Amino acid sequence: MGNVGLLFVGAVLFMNGLLLLGKVDAKAGAVFNLFVGALQVLTPTYLVFTANGDPMKILAASGIYLFGFTYLYVGIGLLVGLDSTGVGYYSLFVAVAALGYSFVNFRLFKDYPFGVIWLYWAYLWFLFFLLLGLKKDSLKIYTGWVTAIEGWVTGVIPAGLLLSGYWKHPTETAIALGVFGVVVFAGLWPRTHRTPRPTSAAPRAGGVGAPT
Repeated sequence: MGNVGLLFVGAVLFMNGLLLLGKVDAKAGAVFNLFVGALQVLTPTYLVFTANGDPMKILAASGIYLFGFTYLYVGIGLLVGLDSTGVGYYSLFVAVAALGYSFVNFRLFKDYPFGVIWLYWAYLWFLFFLLLGLKKDSLKIYTGWVTAIEGWVTGVIPAGLLLSGYWKHPTETAIALGVFGVVVFAGLWPRTHRTPRPTSAAPRAGGVGAPT
């Protein structure tokens, strides 16, 4: 059941990346965020109730709520026109929590690919904090591309492989994911990051401002 949810996490990240890139209307994207947000709250709730008190199963399911509440928050915010600061600072919380879940996957679950994937998510949600919480608008295009790419690399492709039984070679997969993330996201930076334009000089007394 969790793998089905992961598939739609990939879908909503891809859609939100396109939204940041200006390819998807905000209200249209909001509706899909609500669909996936609801799924990502119902799924871990089911998994927790059927875990029979197993603390490892409950721990594994608990991280899904981080995403469910993100998408519900984003969807409602887009529909009613909320300021993005709240989502931004919640994203900082998710980014820090994701580092903890990465450690758990590496150390307790010995699931090295998802240890790396949680690092992907920590990085992405930290970008959301910078963009939405601190209003670093120069990061919008970069964050849009990172979001869209992570939708496939951390959601759709792993979910498809897990659901079809082809999720194998964990050590090699973790290394490949790590190398891909560093190379691609570092390569995107100079191509998509916009340097903030300097503010224009104050207008002279009795005259017009300096040209920009």
